[in-house]
Amino acid sequence: MTPIFTLHRGEAPLLVSLPHEGSLIPPEISARMVESARRAPDTDWHVARLYAFARDLGASILVPSHSRYVVDLNRPRDDTSLYPGQNTTGLCPAVQFSGDPVYFEGQAPGEAEVAARVDTYWRPYHEALRGELDRIRDQHGRAVLWEGHSIRGELPFLFEGRLPDLNLGTAAGASCRPELQSRLEAVLAAQDDYDWVANGRFKGGYITRHYGDPGNGIDAVQLEISQRNYMDEDSFAWDESRAAALQRVLRVLLEAALQ
Repeated sequence: MTPIFTLHRGEAPLLVSLPHEGSLIPPEISARMVESARRAPDTDWHVARLYAFARDLGASILVPSHSRYVVDLNRPRDDTSLYPGQNTTGLCPAVQFSGDPVYFEGQAPGEAEVAARVDTYWRPYHEALRGELDRIRDQHGRAVLWEGHSIRGELPFLFEGRLPDLNLGTAAGASCRPELQSRLEAVLAAQDDYDWVANGRFKGGYITRHYGDPGNGIDAVQLEISQRNYMDEDSFAWDESRAAALQRVLRVLLEAALQ
């Protein structure tokens, strides 16, 4: 049986969580999906490869195996919208980022199936996330949770126009200490290769908002990267030269998070 997630345990006060890296879809679910959804197009492609260098910094890294189409690990269990009034996708998405359906008509999961997927996939990931954050904080007196995400840079169903290259989210400043956000913004402002925004369209998902607790020693930050910066958005192919350039900036950001 494929593991629900893998956890690399490091020695630094940093946990890199990559909740949308997984692309596996069990065959009994895939059989009910339209052809375009079976490719899992809304995966955060290659983010584990992009952040592989974080092991050298001593970071712990948590990576799921299964697609967000099975269950979205960055959504609350009650499926409350993270962006009220805006198009988005849910806990067990029935709609793709393109606006197209995920399932054939009448084949979307019902309440009992959603609950079963939460128990099978969502709960173990969050138990591991909580446990590793607590271990890091107990050991170091603090912990930084880095939520690594990526997305196609233009998705009219979700947002207008072109998404900036790098999108920093701190739940409008609530999920981390102000000095940490200032250090990260200073890194982004000091480089000219990528445009960026803080707390724009992507302010941080459920994990950032739920686990960020700066008053109790846990800072949480989300970085949403436009995929054009390290891969081909149509074929999903990794681009080594673009990725290497981006990794240089990501390394400086993580180093700033560890200060």
